[in-house]
Amino acid sequence: MRFIFSKNSTRVAISLFFFAHGLVLSSWASRIPSIKTQLALTDAELGTLLLLLPIGQISTMPLSAKLIRTYGSQRSVRYGFLLYPLVLVLLGFSTHYVTLALGLFFFGVLGNLCNIAINTQGVELETRLNKSLMSSFHGAWSISGFIGALFALGMLHYHLSTATHFILVYFLVILLWVFSYKRLITVEPTSNKEREKGSIFKQLDKTLVQLGIIGFLSMAIEGAMFDWSGVYFQDIVQAPEHLIILGYTSFVLLMAIGRFLGDRLVTVLGHKKVIQYSGILMSSGLLLAVFFPHLLLTTFAFMLVGLGGSCSVPTLYGIAGKHPKVHPGTALTLVSSIAFLGFLLGPPVIGFISSSFDLRYSFALFSLFGIVMVLLGNKATLFK
Repeated sequence: MRFIFSKNSTRVAISLFFFAHGLVLSSWASRIPSIKTQLALTDAELGTLLLLLPIGQISTMPLSAKLIRTYGSQRSVRYGFLLYPLVLVLLGFSTHYVTLALGLFFFGVLGNLCNIAINTQGVELETRLNKSLMSSFHGAWSISGFIGALFALGMLHYHLSTATHFILVYFLVILLWVFSYKRLITVEPTSNKEREKGSIFKQLDKTLVQLGIIGFLSMAIEGAMFDWSGVYFQDIVQAPEHLIILGYTSFVLLMAIGRFLGDRLVTVLGHKKVIQYSGILMSSGLLLAVFFPHLLLTTFAFMLVGLGGSCSVPTLYGIAGKHPKVHPGTALTLVSSIAFLGFLLGPPVIGFISSSFDLRYSFALFSLFGIVMVLLGNKATLFK
């Protein structure tokens, strides 16, 4: 199998596809209020619609793994990133509940395919260069969230429609695609004899389950912070109205910064210690916010949580993708399937506990997840 590429141009290309993925997703998220108003949706209708995106992601994860094994991650990235922003445009033109529902389901399907495929490319480059890169790739994804939000603010400031906004995002992604798709790693599809038979979940082993559980715990905390950090600042910290966003901003900012430092940390400390330190930071930050719910201390606490969460998932993906007996696309699909459930289930669990007791009790419980990450991280198997 030939492998001829400029390592720098390939790394930039993969980073740009991570950026494009985050830009498409953040663009959708930024216009949810506008779409809710445009279609006159109730909170219940919107909540039901938003479930279709993760349903599309999870229900077609086996299909994504099969496509990547059969056609290769390069082709999956190439064609997936042509369709993913196109579905975003269709969402912008949706004028009916049913069409929006169908669009969101396929938005989840294609988003998941692009996510697994580009992570597989990242793992392949790591393997061939024998160098940790996954954290910086995920850092590019985090940065795109900031830029997507700023771009959306500009669209809203000039009163441009959601459809116009999404069309502009589509052309921007296509520009990135034109620059990057030829610089991806060419990996020949798995031969018929080498392809795994039956359900991908038959490929689960003890190590992939452990990695998935660690990812579940980390992403449960991450999901809770995304959805509840602002509420915590509002209800528990009782921050001034203009500073309520400070909690979310501090968390996301440190997560982005930490991801660009993560590869160096993995090289110096090793995968296991990075996972364990991530758990310690996330647990410590949540407990600090619980026991000292003051503006400055809680801001610092959420920074710790963001820093801890920045490296955990990229590190887990880097380990899983090097499994000696399971195709990287399949291994990543299995680990991300388990991990993503944490992102989905974390916020509702927070809300349930909070409604019965107090938001601080919820955060205290989730701080235990970081401790379990430390324990499981010590047992995780590394693949060279």
